[in-house]
Amino acid sequence: MTSTAGAPADTTSTAGASAGMTGAAGMTSTALAAHGVTVSYGGRRVLDGVDLRVAPGETVGLRGPSGSGKSTLARVLALLHAPEAGHVTLDGQRLAGARHRLPATVRTRVAILFQSPRAATDPRLGLADIIAEPLRATGTPEEQARARAAELADLVGLTPDLLARRPHAVSDGQLQRACLARALVHRPDYLLCDEATAMLDASTQAHLAAVITDYQREHVAGVLLITHDPALMARWATRVVDLPPPPPS
Repeated sequence: MTSTAGAPADTTSTAGASAGMTGAAGMTSTALAAHGVTVSYGGRRVLDGVDLRVAPGETVGLRGPSGSGKSTLARVLALLHAPEAGHVTLDGQRLAGARHRLPATVRTRVAILFQSPRAATDPRLGLADIIAEPLRATGTPEEQARARAAELADLVGLTPDLLARRPHAVSDGQLQRACLARALVHRPDYLLCDEATAMLDASTQAHLAAVITDYQREHVAGVLLITHDPALMARWATRVVDLPPPPPS
């Protein structure tokens, strides 16, 4: 990644009662925040009363050992998974439920970019349709959806000849570019990156980081960065939060 991806991280905190609450941005209600979030899978607790706050314009780095619940917390904040305890607030509004239990005007304000683009896309769709998929799901007229998809394809560096191809016919880097375009299609206020560059070559990593950084500056978007790359974390994150090891089974 290039050093233009962001300012050096200068604050580290531990997820818990005060995680993410340091700094001037953390003192306002304008943020995407988890409050006392607890999640278990099959009787095993993955997150136990975790707090985290992402304010507009900041990049919060989230790190922790394997199994500490980083991806689970990202899914909760992305409104894809409802916690068994605790809650999420969006700019001070407490949210109940997840996915389509929330209105489109709420859930489209948060987007997530996953590590594996192949696991996150429908293999039957071409790249243009993958990008436009969220627009069609919210009733955007077809002409507008196609125009927006073409605009974002150009932004992320996908040439027109790639847009009709299905995932099996493109590289991981090209498919992740389409996933980034899809994530930005509703102009979200918060973008969550869950190891989003881990499977990519250096040039694609740098390009995606530049696109995200430009978008963040233009829209004053908050970014959550999950990565095992310490150099990327140091260059991009403005603040770093450490998740503790997973609770004992």
